[in-house]
Amino acid sequence: MVGDVVAGRYELEELVGTGGMSSVFRAHDTLLERHVALKILHEHYTSDEAYVERFRREARAVAGLSHPNIVTVIDRGEQDGRQFIVFEYIDGESLKQLVDRTGPLAVDQAVALTLQIARALAFAHQQGLVHRDVKPQNVLLNDDGRAKVTDFGIARSLDVQQGMTQSGTVMGTSDYIAPEQARGERVDEQTDVYSLGVVLYELLTGEVPFPGENFVAVAMRHINEPPPSARERRPDVSLRLDAAIRRAMAKEPGERFRSMGDFVGELEAALDVGPDEDTGTIVLPGRPRRRRRVLRPLLLLLLAVAVLGAIAGAAYLVKRSSDHKSGGTAHPSTVHLRAIATYDPPPGDGQEHDESRARATDENPDTFWTTEHYDNGLQKPGVGLLLDAGGTRALRTVTVTSDTPGFTAMIKAGSSSSPPFTPVTGERAVDGTTTFRIHGKPARFYVIWITDLGSLSVAHVNEVRARS
Repeated sequence: MVGDVVAGRYELEELVGTGGMSSVFRAHDTLLERHVALKILHEHYTSDEAYVERFRREARAVAGLSHPNIVTVIDRGEQDGRQFIVFEYIDGESLKQLVDRTGPLAVDQAVALTLQIARALAFAHQQGLVHRDVKPQNVLLNDDGRAKVTDFGIARSLDVQQGMTQSGTVMGTSDYIAPEQARGERVDEQTDVYSLGVVLYELLTGEVPFPGENFVAVAMRHINEPPPSARERRPDVSLRLDAAIRRAMAKEPGERFRSMGDFVGELEAALDVGPDEDTGTIVLPGRPRRRRRVLRPLLLLLLAVAVLGAIAGAAYLVKRSSDHKSGGTAHPSTVHLRAIATYDPPPGDGQEHDESRARATDENPDTFWTTEHYDNGLQKPGVGLLLDAGGTRALRTVTVTSDTPGFTAMIKAGSSSSPPFTPVTGERAVDGTTTFRIHGKPARFYVIWITDLGSLSVAHVNEVRARS
């Protein structure tokens, strides 16, 4: 109860959530003077060894998952026969609460949050764990807007042969349950891919794809009905993103993305595709490719000549019109950004090699700005480089060149050189040269915000270029 002290150090302050197996309290760690989340197994389950073992398994499973998008386990123990787990405390709402409060999210925001969840799950899969209960209720948002996956209470090792408990009860939440999981069959990482596809659909539309009156009715719809189109509800969802969601929600696991990492790659690619662009790189399961008609060589040549002529004529007319309006001088599209400071807000110490910041915008790709060394990952929301556009500019793209590919970053923007800064892109993995497409209001100041170093201990930004 509120006011109790657990294990001689965790003082329970507020009940923040309760579920079928356990209750979660905000607690004060009197030893380290910080807030934590304390998950306590319900008393009536303490005599059931199967439930006790599931609870212990959750602690063991998550304790081995050190990832910026997974809630960290701090401690576990037992008091008076009651099992408990201590987690980092996330002072924010769940993804479900966010959607209930705001309705459908902006496309870029929905994809960016889904990418964070996907990277967390991909990491868990690499450690041999499948979550089995991926849903927006199990994703918390911290003060910086970072997604944190929690509640691995029914997570299982990937080598387990069945998706049921020993009592034969199908585990999972029906609104997000994969067909094979609803049938009680073997689950693997593609089960989480399906559920995350459902989550993304809900973030974009504000509704789950298969509503129903009870668990069985919803589960049967997941088993039997084809995935709906998010684009039919949201015309600003690109063809490629819509296809990616439906592929993730394919009925047969073999027709989905082969791994969560593959799903991540396609979502990143979809961020750069406009609503009406169809790149043809996604083939939906069970849909044959269209056969293309082969043009005769002469007809193809004539068509090419006609197209080139039309393009040349159009270009001449556009240039003439532009010259007329601007007095003969076209406005440049390249925007010169100047690195003016490093950005390392608390809990950072503000020390991020500020002396090398100018090298990121000196137009010399052989020089670079570097972060500090982090041997165990960032262990904080992020670190960044503050850029000045010289005036309020509506940027279209920001291109980052780096000789340390593999870190994850996003672009933020603001009207002042001081916080707050608002995300104007989703997170992306930075390769040798990576272009971020900007979606947001015009701003003067932009931040390259590095959120994850991946396997690196340091990140370099060799050059930054922008276009309006």
